[in-house]
Amino acid sequence: MTSLATLLADPNMQWILLGCILLGLSSGVIGSFMYLRKQSLMGDALAHAALPGVCVAFMITGTKSVFGFMIGAAIAGVAATFAISALVRYSRIKSDSAIAAVLSVFFGFGIMLLTEIQHSGAGNQSGLDKFLFGQAAAMVLSDVYTMAAISVVLIGICLLFFKEFKLLSFDPGFARGLGFPAGLLDKLLMLLIVIAVVAGIQAVGVIMMAALLITPAVSARYWTEKLGVMVCLSGVFGAIAGLGGTLLSSLGQNLPTGPLCVLCATVVFGVSLIFAPQRGVISKAIVRLNARHNLEQAVGTQPGKERAL
Repeated sequence: MTSLATLLADPNMQWILLGCILLGLSSGVIGSFMYLRKQSLMGDALAHAALPGVCVAFMITGTKSVFGFMIGAAIAGVAATFAISALVRYSRIKSDSAIAAVLSVFFGFGIMLLTEIQHSGAGNQSGLDKFLFGQAAAMVLSDVYTMAAISVVLIGICLLFFKEFKLLSFDPGFARGLGFPAGLLDKLLMLLIVIAVVAGIQAVGVIMMAALLITPAVSARYWTEKLGVMVCLSGVFGAIAGLGGTLLSSLGQNLPTGPLCVLCATVVFGVSLIFAPQRGVISKAIVRLNARHNLEQAVGTQPGKERAL
Protein backbone atom coordinates (compact mmCIF):
# COMPACT_ATOMS: atom_id res chain seq x y z
CA MET A 1 0.00 0.00 0.00
CA THR A 2 2.90 2.36 0.76
CA SER A 3 4.38 1.65 -2.67
CA LEU A 4 1.03 2.30 -4.34
CA ALA A 5 0.57 5.58 -2.47
CA THR A 6 4.06 6.65 -3.52
CA LEU A 7 3.26 5.87 -7.15
CA LEU A 8 0.01 7.81 -7.05
CA ALA A 9 1.80 10.81 -5.58
CA ASP A 10 4.13 10.94 -8.58
CA PRO A 11 2.88 13.59 -11.09
CA ASN A 12 4.16 11.53 -14.03
CA MET A 13 2.20 8.52 -12.79
CA GLN A 14 -0.93 10.65 -12.46
CA TRP A 15 -0.70 11.75 -16.09
CA ILE A 16 -0.13 8.20 -17.28
CA LEU A 17 -3.15 7.00 -15.31
CA LEU A 18 -5.27 9.77 -16.78
CA GLY A 19 -4.21 8.89 -20.31
CA CYS A 20 -4.92 5.16 -19.86
CA ILE A 21 -8.27 5.84 -18.22
CA LEU A 22 -9.32 8.06 -21.12
CA LEU A 23 -8.07 5.44 -23.57
CA GLY A 24 -10.15 2.74 -21.88
CA LEU A 25 -13.16 5.06 -21.76
CA SER A 26 -13.04 5.89 -25.48
CA SER A 27 -12.30 2.28 -26.45
CA GLY A 28 -15.31 1.05 -24.47
CA VAL A 29 -17.62 3.62 -26.06
CA ILE A 30 -16.56 2.78 -29.63
CA GLY A 31 -16.49 -0.95 -28.91
CA SER A 32 -20.19 -0.88 -28.01
CA PHE A 33 -21.16 -0.09 -31.60
CA MET A 34 -18.73 -2.70 -32.92
CA TYR A 35 -20.23 -5.35 -30.68
CA LEU A 36 -23.82 -4.52 -31.62
CA ARG A 37 -22.95 -4.61 -35.32
CA LYS A 38 -21.31 -8.03 -34.87
CA GLN A 39 -17.96 -6.67 -36.01
CA SER A 40 -15.86 -7.73 -33.04
CA LEU A 41 -13.38 -9.47 -35.31
CA MET A 42 -12.94 -6.24 -37.26
CA GLY A 43 -11.39 -4.60 -34.22
CA ASP A 44 -9.02 -7.53 -33.87
CA ALA A 45 -8.05 -7.26 -37.54
CA LEU A 46 -7.38 -3.52 -37.34
CA ALA A 47 -5.35 -3.94 -34.15
CA HIS A 48 -3.14 -6.62 -35.67
CA ALA A 49 -2.86 -4.71 -38.94
CA ALA A 50 -1.19 -1.83 -37.08
CA LEU A 51 1.98 -3.87 -36.45
CA PRO A 52 3.43 -3.70 -39.99
CA GLY A 53 2.68 0.02 -40.02
CA VAL A 54 4.75 0.48 -36.87
CA CYS A 55 7.63 -1.57 -38.33
CA VAL A 56 7.61 0.24 -41.68
CA ALA A 57 7.57 3.61 -39.91
CA PHE A 58 10.66 2.60 -37.93
CA MET A 59 12.44 1.33 -41.04
CA ILE A 60 11.78 4.60 -42.87
CA THR A 61 12.60 7.04 -40.08
CA GLY A 62 15.17 4.99 -38.16
CA THR A 63 13.86 6.40 -34.86
CA LYS A 64 11.32 5.24 -32.29
CA SER A 65 9.01 8.21 -32.70
CA VAL A 66 5.55 7.61 -31.26
CA PHE A 67 4.07 10.13 -33.70
CA GLY A 68 5.68 8.33 -36.62
CA PHE A 69 4.44 4.98 -35.32
CA MET A 70 0.92 6.40 -35.10
CA ILE A 71 1.03 7.57 -38.70
CA GLY A 72 2.30 4.18 -39.87
CA ALA A 73 -0.28 2.29 -37.84
CA ALA A 74 -3.07 4.53 -39.11
CA ILE A 75 -2.06 3.98 -42.75
CA ALA A 76 -1.84 0.22 -42.21
CA GLY A 77 -5.24 0.18 -40.51
CA VAL A 78 -6.89 2.11 -43.33
CA ALA A 79 -5.24 -0.22 -45.86
CA ALA A 80 -6.59 -3.25 -43.98
CA THR A 81 -10.08 -1.73 -43.98
CA PHE A 82 -10.01 -1.19 -47.75
CA ALA A 83 -8.60 -4.69 -48.29
CA ILE A 84 -11.46 -6.24 -46.32
CA SER A 85 -14.06 -4.15 -48.17
CA ALA A 86 -12.54 -5.07 -51.55
CA LEU A 87 -12.52 -8.79 -50.76
CA VAL A 88 -16.16 -8.71 -49.69
CA ARG A 89 -17.33 -6.59 -52.62
CA TYR A 90 -15.38 -8.08 -55.52
CA SER A 91 -15.20 -11.74 -54.53
CA ARG A 92 -17.43 -14.44 -53.12
CA ILE A 93 -15.61 -14.38 -49.79
CA LYS A 94 -17.82 -13.54 -46.83
CA SER A 95 -16.95 -10.79 -44.39
CA ASP A 96 -15.76 -13.04 -41.54
CA SER A 97 -13.43 -14.94 -43.87
CA ALA A 98 -12.12 -11.71 -45.39
CA ILE A 99 -11.42 -10.25 -41.94
CA ALA A 100 -9.60 -13.41 -40.83
CA ALA A 101 -7.52 -13.49 -44.00
CA VAL A 102 -6.49 -9.83 -43.80
CA LEU A 103 -5.74 -10.17 -40.07
CA SER A 104 -3.43 -13.13 -40.66
CA VAL A 105 -1.63 -11.61 -43.64
CA PHE A 106 -1.01 -8.22 -42.05
CA PHE A 107 0.08 -9.61 -38.69
CA GLY A 108 2.32 -12.22 -40.31
CA PHE A 109 3.92 -9.50 -42.43
CA GLY A 110 4.39 -7.40 -39.29
CA ILE A 111 6.09 -10.24 -37.42
CA MET A 112 8.41 -10.81 -40.40
CA LEU A 113 9.36 -7.11 -40.45
CA LEU A 114 9.85 -7.07 -36.68
CA THR A 115 12.15 -10.09 -36.85
CA GLU A 116 14.13 -8.50 -39.68
CA ILE A 117 14.54 -5.28 -37.70
CA GLN A 118 15.71 -7.11 -34.59
CA HIS A 119 18.35 -9.00 -36.60
CA SER A 120 19.49 -5.97 -38.55
CA GLY A 121 21.93 -4.84 -35.87
CA ALA A 122 20.43 -1.36 -35.57
CA GLY A 123 21.41 0.10 -32.22
CA ASN A 124 18.12 1.87 -31.62
CA GLN A 125 15.77 -1.04 -32.32
CA SER A 126 15.85 -2.23 -28.68
CA GLY A 127 12.41 -2.09 -27.11
CA LEU A 128 10.49 -1.99 -30.38
CA ASP A 129 8.73 -5.22 -29.42
CA LYS A 130 7.21 -3.38 -26.44
CA PHE A 131 4.61 -2.03 -28.84
CA LEU A 132 3.20 -5.55 -29.11
CA PHE A 133 2.00 -5.56 -25.49
CA GLY A 134 2.33 -1.93 -24.46
CA GLN A 135 4.50 -0.15 -21.93
CA ALA A 136 2.71 2.71 -20.23
CA ALA A 137 5.69 3.51 -18.02
CA ALA A 138 7.66 4.56 -21.11
CA MET A 139 5.18 7.29 -22.02
CA VAL A 140 6.22 10.91 -21.70
CA LEU A 141 3.96 13.87 -21.09
CA SER A 142 3.56 14.64 -24.79
CA ASP A 143 2.34 11.07 -25.40
CA VAL A 144 -0.24 11.49 -22.65
CA TYR A 145 -1.41 14.77 -24.15
CA THR A 146 -1.80 13.12 -27.55
CA MET A 147 -3.68 10.14 -26.11
CA ALA A 148 -5.97 12.37 -24.05
CA ALA A 149 -6.74 14.62 -27.03
CA ILE A 150 -7.52 11.65 -29.29
CA SER A 151 -9.76 10.09 -26.63
CA VAL A 152 -11.72 13.31 -26.15
CA VAL A 153 -12.19 13.63 -29.93
CA LEU A 154 -13.37 10.01 -30.25
CA ILE A 155 -15.90 10.37 -27.43
CA GLY A 156 -17.10 13.69 -28.83
CA ILE A 157 -17.70 12.21 -32.30
CA CYS A 158 -19.60 9.27 -30.80
CA LEU A 159 -21.82 11.67 -28.87
CA LEU A 160 -22.36 13.85 -31.93
CA PHE A 161 -23.34 10.90 -34.18
CA PHE A 162 -24.99 8.80 -31.47
CA LYS A 163 -28.39 8.74 -33.18
CA GLU A 164 -26.88 7.77 -36.55
CA PHE A 165 -24.63 5.07 -35.07
CA LYS A 166 -27.58 3.72 -33.10
CA LEU A 167 -29.73 3.38 -36.19
CA LEU A 168 -26.84 1.91 -38.18
CA SER A 169 -26.17 -0.69 -35.47
CA PHE A 170 -29.73 -2.01 -35.25
CA ASP A 171 -31.21 -1.53 -38.74
CA PRO A 172 -28.85 -0.30 -41.49
CA GLY A 173 -31.48 -0.97 -44.15
CA PHE A 174 -33.94 1.35 -42.43
CA ALA A 175 -31.17 3.95 -42.09
CA ARG A 176 -30.63 3.87 -45.86
CA GLY A 177 -34.38 4.16 -46.40
CA LEU A 178 -34.45 7.32 -44.30
CA GLY A 179 -31.71 8.84 -46.42
CA PHE A 180 -28.81 8.43 -44.00
CA PRO A 181 -25.42 7.85 -45.70
CA ALA A 182 -24.98 4.37 -44.24
CA GLY A 183 -21.82 3.66 -46.22
CA LEU A 184 -20.18 6.89 -45.11
CA LEU A 185 -21.19 6.30 -41.49
CA ASP A 186 -19.75 2.80 -41.66
CA LYS A 187 -16.43 4.18 -42.95
CA LEU A 188 -16.47 6.80 -40.19
CA LEU A 189 -16.94 4.15 -37.54
CA MET A 190 -14.08 2.10 -39.01
CA LEU A 191 -11.90 5.21 -38.97
CA LEU A 192 -12.71 5.79 -35.30
CA ILE A 193 -11.67 2.21 -34.55
CA VAL A 194 -8.37 2.72 -36.39
CA ILE A 195 -7.73 5.93 -34.44
CA ALA A 196 -8.51 4.18 -31.15
CA VAL A 197 -6.05 1.39 -31.98
CA VAL A 198 -3.39 3.92 -32.97
CA ALA A 199 -3.90 5.85 -29.73
CA GLY A 200 -3.44 2.71 -27.66
CA ILE A 201 -0.31 1.24 -29.22
CA GLN A 202 1.98 2.93 -26.69
CA ALA A 203 0.02 2.03 -23.55
CA VAL A 204 -1.75 -1.25 -24.38
CA GLY A 205 -0.03 -2.51 -27.53
CA VAL A 206 -1.29 -3.48 -30.95
CA ILE A 207 -2.28 -7.03 -29.94
CA MET A 208 -4.33 -6.28 -26.83
CA MET A 209 -6.28 -3.30 -28.16
CA ALA A 210 -8.90 -5.61 -29.69
CA ALA A 211 -9.78 -7.00 -26.26
CA LEU A 212 -9.96 -3.51 -24.77
CA LEU A 213 -12.41 -2.54 -27.51
CA ILE A 214 -14.74 -5.53 -27.14
CA THR A 215 -14.60 -6.90 -23.58
CA PRO A 216 -16.03 -3.79 -21.85
CA ALA A 217 -18.91 -3.70 -24.35
CA VAL A 218 -19.72 -7.38 -23.77
CA SER A 219 -19.64 -6.81 -20.02
CA ALA A 220 -21.93 -3.78 -20.27
CA ARG A 221 -24.47 -5.72 -22.34
CA TYR A 222 -25.18 -7.97 -19.37
CA TRP A 223 -26.37 -5.06 -17.22
CA THR A 224 -28.86 -3.20 -19.41
CA GLU A 225 -31.22 -3.28 -22.38
CA LYS A 226 -30.75 0.40 -23.31
CA LEU A 227 -28.05 1.49 -25.72
CA GLY A 228 -27.28 4.77 -23.97
CA VAL A 229 -26.75 3.04 -20.64
CA MET A 230 -24.73 0.30 -22.31
CA VAL A 231 -22.38 2.81 -23.96
CA CYS A 232 -21.83 4.61 -20.65
CA LEU A 233 -21.22 1.38 -18.75
CA SER A 234 -18.86 0.13 -21.43
CA GLY A 235 -16.85 3.33 -21.16
CA VAL A 236 -16.71 3.00 -17.36
CA PHE A 237 -15.62 -0.65 -17.58
CA GLY A 238 -12.94 0.29 -20.10
CA ALA A 239 -11.70 3.05 -17.80
CA ILE A 240 -11.56 0.58 -14.91
CA ALA A 241 -9.52 -1.83 -17.06
CA GLY A 242 -7.10 0.94 -18.03
CA LEU A 243 -6.74 2.08 -14.43
CA GLY A 244 -6.23 -1.40 -13.02
CA GLY A 245 -3.83 -2.55 -15.72
CA THR A 246 -1.67 0.56 -15.41
CA LEU A 247 -1.46 0.32 -11.63
CA LEU A 248 -0.59 -3.36 -11.70
CA SER A 249 2.09 -2.89 -14.37
CA SER A 250 3.65 -0.08 -12.32
CA LEU A 251 3.95 -2.18 -9.17
CA GLY A 252 6.61 -4.50 -10.61
CA GLN A 253 9.27 -4.74 -13.28
CA ASN A 254 8.76 -6.23 -16.74
CA LEU A 255 4.97 -6.31 -16.34
CA PRO A 256 3.36 -5.48 -19.72
CA THR A 257 0.50 -3.03 -19.49
CA GLY A 258 -1.64 -4.45 -22.28
CA PRO A 259 -2.15 -7.99 -20.92
CA LEU A 260 -2.83 -6.62 -17.43
CA CYS A 261 -5.48 -4.24 -18.79
CA VAL A 262 -7.07 -7.17 -20.60
CA LEU A 263 -7.01 -9.27 -17.43
CA CYS A 264 -8.72 -6.46 -15.50
CA ALA A 265 -11.34 -6.20 -18.24
CA THR A 266 -11.79 -9.98 -18.05
CA VAL A 267 -12.38 -9.78 -14.29
CA VAL A 268 -15.09 -7.18 -14.92
CA PHE A 269 -16.60 -9.48 -17.53
CA GLY A 270 -16.57 -12.40 -15.07
CA VAL A 271 -18.36 -10.31 -12.44
CA SER A 272 -20.93 -9.21 -15.03
CA LEU A 273 -21.43 -12.77 -16.25
CA ILE A 274 -22.17 -14.03 -12.75
CA PHE A 275 -23.84 -11.13 -10.93
CA ALA A 276 -25.72 -9.14 -13.62
CA PRO A 277 -29.34 -8.61 -12.48
CA GLN A 278 -31.18 -10.11 -15.47
CA ARG A 279 -28.64 -11.83 -17.73
CA GLY A 280 -26.22 -13.07 -15.06
CA VAL A 281 -25.78 -16.73 -14.17
CA ILE A 282 -27.12 -16.30 -10.63
CA SER A 283 -30.13 -14.27 -11.80
CA LYS A 284 -31.04 -16.85 -14.46
CA ALA A 285 -30.68 -19.68 -11.95
CA ILE A 286 -33.03 -17.90 -9.53
CA VAL A 287 -35.58 -17.32 -12.30
CA ARG A 288 -35.47 -21.00 -13.29
CA LEU A 289 -35.87 -22.12 -9.68
CA ASN A 290 -38.82 -19.78 -9.15
CA ALA A 291 -40.47 -20.93 -12.38
CA ARG A 292 -40.04 -24.57 -11.42
CA HIS A 293 -41.39 -23.90 -7.92
CA ASN A 294 -44.43 -22.04 -9.30
CA LEU A 295 -45.08 -24.85 -11.77
CA GLU A 296 -44.92 -27.46 -9.03
CA GLN A 297 -47.34 -25.45 -6.89
CA ALA A 298 -49.74 -24.93 -9.79
CA VAL A 299 -49.74 -28.61 -10.67
CA GLY A 300 -49.99 -29.63 -7.04
CA THR A 301 -53.24 -27.70 -6.60
CA GLN A 302 -54.92 -29.68 -9.40
CA PRO A 303 -55.95 -33.24 -8.45
CA GLY A 304 -54.74 -36.02 -10.68
CA LYS A 305 -51.91 -33.97 -12.22
CA GLU A 306 -49.06 -35.34 -10.10
CA ARG A 307 -48.48 -38.30 -12.40
CA ALA A 308 -48.41 -36.08 -15.45
CA LEU A 309 -45.77 -33.96 -13.76
